[in-house]
Amino acid sequence: MALTNYEAEIAIVYTSVTGNTRVLVEEIKSVFQQYGISPSLFQASLFPYEILKDFDAIVIATYTWGNGEVPPSMRQIYEAFEQSDTKHVITGIAGTGDSFYPYFCGAVDAFRDMLFVQTTLAATLKVELAPQDTDLPRCRLFVESILKRVRQEK
Repeated sequence: MALTNYEAEIAIVYTSVTGNTRVLVEEIKSVFQQYGISPSLFQASLFPYEILKDFDAIVIATYTWGNGEVPPSMRQIYEAFEQSDTKHVITGIAGTGDSFYPYFCGAVDAFRDMLFVQTTLAATLKVELAPQDTDLPRCRLFVESILKRVRQEK
């Protein structure tokens, strides 16, 4: 199944403090662009929640806060999905974390569980600290999973 030559409205909503998640977002964006799709990037605090349902797919990218928690800057998007009728929206959750902590990428797990119920979850991706060369094929598979699901739904 070809993943190119079709249009999809894709948003990437992210937050980053150390820059690791931002690097991950840039890699994910680059893979989408290789398939001819230019996703809209939004910092979580600037995302227009009233258009949540207008996208074919939304990628959430986050770091993990404290003891495996969703960071405060991502609570609004988390709650927006919980309170909206978004079952038709295809989603992916990606995040960075440090396996030194007991709940590695706990925010990714929290989003995954919620998005599985509230949306059509297509993919999950966890990255240790910042993406390395060994993570790039995983980023490609993450994007391909989302695009395949979008293709199936169109």
